[in-house]
Amino acid sequence: MSDTHEGQLNGLGEMLDPAHTALVVVDMQNDFCAENGYIHNAQGVDMSGNKPLAARIGKLVEAARDIGVMVVWIKAIYDHDLLPAPMLTKMLAKGKGAVCCASGSWGADFYEIGPVDGEQVVEKRCYSAFHNTQMDDILRRRGIKSLVMTGVATNVCVESTLREAFFHGYYIVMPPDCVGSANAYLHEASIKTVEQIFGYVPESDEVLGIWAGNAGAAAAAAE
Repeated sequence: MSDTHEGQLNGLGEMLDPAHTALVVVDMQNDFCAENGYIHNAQGVDMSGNKPLAARIGKLVEAARDIGVMVVWIKAIYDHDLLPAPMLTKMLAKGKGAVCCASGSWGADFYEIGPVDGEQVVEKRCYSAFHNTQMDDILRRRGIKSLVMTGVATNVCVESTLREAFFHGYYIVMPPDCVGSANAYLHEASIKTVEQIFGYVPESDEVLGIWAGNAGAAAAAAE
C-alpha cells in the first residue's frame, strides 16, 4: 500500500512542475532594498547585497516567464492609516516616524526588477501577502499548488507569507540565495526554520535546472 495521499506531491521535480507552480517575488521595492530607502535610513545597514539579490531573482523570473510559470509580485503599501495598530506602533518606534512604501512614492516602486504586462501584482497592508488580500483566490484560480518564495525580508514578509501559504496547503520552495534580510542572523534562522518545518530550500541553480529539464521534456514531446 502506498503512503502517498491522493494529490500529494513528492520531490522537487513534482513540486516545481510549471503547470501548478507560481514564483512569488516579495517586496523588492526601493524602501526595502535601495540606498536612501526606508530600511537604509532607519537602520543604517549595508544595502550593497540587494543588487546581486535582485539579479538572482531576475534569473528565476526570466526562466519562469520562458517556461510558463506564473509570476506574482507582492507590493507593500504601508501608509500609516492603512496599517494594523500594533504594526504601526512598532514601525513608528523603529522608523523615526517615516512612512515605508507610501502610496505613489519612489520608495514603493519596484527595485531593479518588476512585473511585465499581464503579471499579477498583489498589494498588501501587513507582512503577509495573504492577509486581507485576494492572494489565495488568485492562486487557486490558476490551479497553483507550489510557491517558489523570493524577496525580502527573509525573516519578516517572506516568512510571514510562506507560513500562511503553508497553512493554506501550498508546497513551499525557498531558494536561500534568492531571499535577503538586513539581519543576517535572523535570515539564517528563517532558512533553517523553513528547511525543518515548512518547505524546501534548494539553491536557485537547482530550481533553474529542474525548470530547464521541464522545458526540454516539453520540447521533445512536441516534436
